Amino acid sequence: MLLKGKKILITGVANDWSMAWAIAKRAHEEGAEIAMPYAMPNLEKRVRPLAESINADFVQECNVQNDEQMDALFNAIQEKWGRLDGMLHAIAFSDKNELTGRYADTTRDNFKNTMDISVYSLVDLTRRASKLMTDGGSIVALTYFGGEKSVPNYNVMGVAKSALDSSVRYLAADLGKDKIRVNAISAGPILTLASSGVGGIKSMLRLNAETTPLRRNMTLDDVSGAAVYLFSNLSSAVTGEVHHVDCGYSTTGMMPNEMKDILLKALDEEAK
Repeated sequence: MLLKGKKILITGVANDWSMAWAIAKRAHEEGAEIAMPYAMPNLEKRVRPLAESINADFVQECNVQNDEQMDALFNAIQEKWGRLDGMLHAIAFSDKNELTGRYADTTRDNFKNTMDISVYSLVDLTRRASKLMTDGGSIVALTYFGGEKSVPNYNVMGVAKSALDSSVRYLAADLGKDKIRVNAISAGPILTLASSGVGGIKSMLRLNAETTPLRRNMTLDDVSGAAVYLFSNLSSAVTGEVHHVDCGYSTTGMMPNEMKDILLKALDEEAK
């Protein structure tokens, strides 16, 4: 029960195979009370049954671009709980039609919208949540290696993740004096509703499983376990970090020699 008694806000749950849900469920199993809003009306029918299964509170709409809904959520948390101990930021969006082709062709409108939803939301949520973290706390964001290196078909989302990673460091510097830690989990590719919008994800998963040092893909259990660690007191001296949960992929500079033929074959299949 590493999180017994902790009150944690989980954003970004979309369905029962999203990373945010895996983390919410795992945190609940470790003793946390969960707040679990949904981002838009059409998600309520998916999110509410999940929330009820773990007795999660504050199952209400909260679009991070809507200040009134943001105010309503945090006012409700303050009124009922009086405090927060943790928050998960699992929010990202971009027009999937612009996640193929060239990054150079990104439109101004999509660039601004992607940054607003995927990056500024962390800043806004953190500012609000930190006011309720009266005895310290832990904020965790979900990021991806595409913010550190260019990744095919990730385009503007990669630039957004780079800005998110930087925001984690600046927010950690801002809030450290208040005993609030801010970190990110950089998970390797996992098939979720969000990742399904990235072109070539199935080929990426197949190749990733063969090229990581551990020779496998990540699982939702891997990611949720890392989140529990970052929310818990076990990580009390960890802040401003991007914690890679990618089976070691980010540590390698070149794929194993035996993988070259497999890569060429996969590329041929993708081209067909």
